[in-house]
Amino acid sequence: MSGLPSVHASLPARFDVTVHPVAALRGTLHAQPSKNYTTRYLLAAALAEGPTRVHGVATSEDAEALLRCLRDWGAHIALDGEDALVTGFGAHPRPGVTLNPGNAGAVARFLMAVALLTQSTTLVTDYAESLGKRPQGDLLEALHALGATVTSTEGRLPVTVSGPVVGGPVQVSAERSSQYASGLMFAAPLLPNGLDLHLTGDVKSHAPLRQTLQTLRTFGVTFTASADLTRVTIPGGQTYRAPGGAVRVPGDYPGSAAILAAAAVRPGEVRVLNLLADDLQGERAAVDVLRDMGAQVWRDGDSVVVQGGAPLRALTRDGDAFTDAVQALTAAAASAQGVTTWENVATLRLKECDRISDTRAALASIGVHATETHDSLSVTGAAHIPGGVIVDGYGDHRMIMMLTLLGLRADAPITVTGAHHVRKSYPGFFAHLEALGATFEYHAR
Repeated sequence: MSGLPSVHASLPARFDVTVHPVAALRGTLHAQPSKNYTTRYLLAAALAEGPTRVHGVATSEDAEALLRCLRDWGAHIALDGEDALVTGFGAHPRPGVTLNPGNAGAVARFLMAVALLTQSTTLVTDYAESLGKRPQGDLLEALHALGATVTSTEGRLPVTVSGPVVGGPVQVSAERSSQYASGLMFAAPLLPNGLDLHLTGDVKSHAPLRQTLQTLRTFGVTFTASADLTRVTIPGGQTYRAPGGAVRVPGDYPGSAAILAAAAVRPGEVRVLNLLADDLQGERAAVDVLRDMGAQVWRDGDSVVVQGGAPLRALTRDGDAFTDAVQALTAAAASAQGVTTWENVATLRLKECDRISDTRAALASIGVHATETHDSLSVTGAAHIPGGVIVDGYGDHRMIMMLTLLGLRADAPITVTGAHHVRKSYPGFFAHLEALGATFEYHAR
């Protein structure tokens, strides 16, 4: 990767990975920076006027994509070790620009909404079979209702948004994704009349919405919000400004959920640092879910410690609050006695792959039984995973992590194809597991 420092930089650009069974995992890791907060803090810093230091930014492909787009819009960004020094464009992104967010869905949707501030912004993607297929229509309808001129290909990328608009009341569906509403929230304080947002439908993923609102508050933006987040009012004519001109990115719970799940299913003891106990990331719930499954998990300040190898038991949980941890927790469920069910997770079908049907198929290919409904996934724990197979990573970072965890407890090695896609959110994933005792072989594609 260019720009941000990379972990395991010697790996090929595209590779498969063979995962060897491991007897135990032991050691201490510093959690990678949060992908979600990196995205939000970098965008807020670009929407500020003047400099902001963002301490400890993530090194993921999503972060790279956002940095590229913000620079194209006119932000000056200098990288200083693990920090990003951002001089923002405020309420005036450069007009007439084409932005390419790669395969980063949240980045695309946030920028699509912020494009209300411009006289023309086009978003494209190199990932026609992934982000290019993901729906944007609910957000585009809201942009059009606000007075923007919007063109798209049947509600999908490429998309062109032309403002500017003054703001006011607007409805946006939160049934498919919370990212549409988050994007509008970022644009709102810089519009003359702000936005009075009404989130319609069965609002999904409250935690990311609260992360967005916390980001606005951190950068000095005022707002009011109902307890259920169906109404959010953000006055216009405000400015973004970080306290003291600096913010620090907390540790990443979605990625760390995979490390904690790995530690739970193998003997040994693993400590993960910088996982804040009061963090708003919904995937923080992975700690409690693993504990409820019978794992020996406890907190030590802002660290989480797992003593692995204890028998796990199945459970049923509403997974909507921790969707980005469902795949990691599914790896733990495959080791539990009984049938574990993740309910209310229909939004998983709209990710880099269909994380319900494709997970069921991937599990079947390695000998783990799973069933599905429209909005649920049920996994039957398996005493043994034979291994000795090649499995499709589906080009999805969360799927690759799940399959890797399953390979760690298989009877024979498992090869996961397209493992380089893990860089989308967690480029140091394999290096971190190696530091705990795992062994991998990497095969250039």
